[in-house]
Amino acid sequence: MIRVAPEVVGVRIGELAGATGTSARALRHYERAGLLSSERAPNGYRVYAAGAVLRVRNIRLLLDAGLTLEDVRTFLPCLDGDMATAPPSEAGLRVARERLAVLDARIAAQTEVRDRLAAALRATTDGHGPETG
Repeated sequence: MIRVAPEVVGVRIGELAGATGTSARALRHYERAGLLSSERAPNGYRVYAAGAVLRVRNIRLLLDAGLTLEDVRTFLPCLDGDMATAPPSEAGLRVARERLAVLDARIAAQTEVRDRLAAALRATTDGHGPETG
C-alpha cells in the first residue's frame, strides 16, 4: 500500500488488479462507467481505497453472473458489502430477471439459426448435393 496524503492510504491499480484477478484495463473501464473511483497520487498514479478490492470482486461477481455494466449500476449502494451472502433486493431481482429474459431471447434466436444451418447441411449431405467439408 502507498500513502497518498496523510489521511488516505490506498492501493495502486496494479495491486488492485492483482488482488482481484482483474486487468488494469478493466479497472479503468469500471471507473469510466462510474462503478469505481480513484484519487491521483502526487506522481499521477491512480490510487484506490483499500475497500476497492471488495467492490471490484462484487462487480466481477455480477458481471460473471451475466449482468452488464449498466445492470451493475443498480447495485451501486451494495457494492461495498458482502453481496455473495446478502439477501437479494427487489431491484436486484428485477434486473436479474430482465437480463435473464434478454439472454433467453438471444439463446432462442441463436438456436433457430443453428437449427436452420444444421438442416441445410443435412440436406446437402443426404444425397441432395455434394458434400463439403
